[in-house]
Amino acid sequence: MAPAPLPVPTPALAAGGLLPRLVASMGGVGFLRPAPGSWGSALVLPAALLGPEGCLALAALLALLGWWAVERLPEARADPGWVVVDEGAGQCLALAALPLGAGAPGLILAFLLFRLFDIAKPGPVGWADRRKGSTGVMLDDIIAGALAATVILALRAAAAALGLPEGGF
Repeated sequence: MAPAPLPVPTPALAAGGLLPRLVASMGGVGFLRPAPGSWGSALVLPAALLGPEGCLALAALLALLGWWAVERLPEARADPGWVVVDEGAGQCLALAALPLGAGAPGLILAFLLFRLFDIAKPGPVGWADRRKGSTGVMLDDIIAGALAATVILALRAAAAALGLPEGGF
């Protein structure tokens, strides 16, 4: 008797997978190379124009949509590189620490700090990264964004205490 043929893979976009895949990859940005996570982070940098409250709202929206999307894509639960909605949510948290109208130095600082925490995965970021499923996929980047925001807020407080203008942020 001949062995059974291998099952034909279901197309990734079949059976309702298109919308979750678009959300998880933030419109396909996650498929850009190299460094898809950096592309995903860069995509949300214009959100700084929304101010801190707008960035927080967008971070919450992306976190909820990201969790929803990853839950519906079994292959996304292993946090493949093309899933970048988590980077979008985390980067928005870092941006929320900037004042409205922040300049390029502030945006660059928020971007670099978030990417540093996301890539290095210190302490709680690494712990969250080891969690399984959609919660783990989303949580490490949210914590990385919160840590980046904490550093930015500390730098802003130090600048204010020293009487330095906030214009650089």
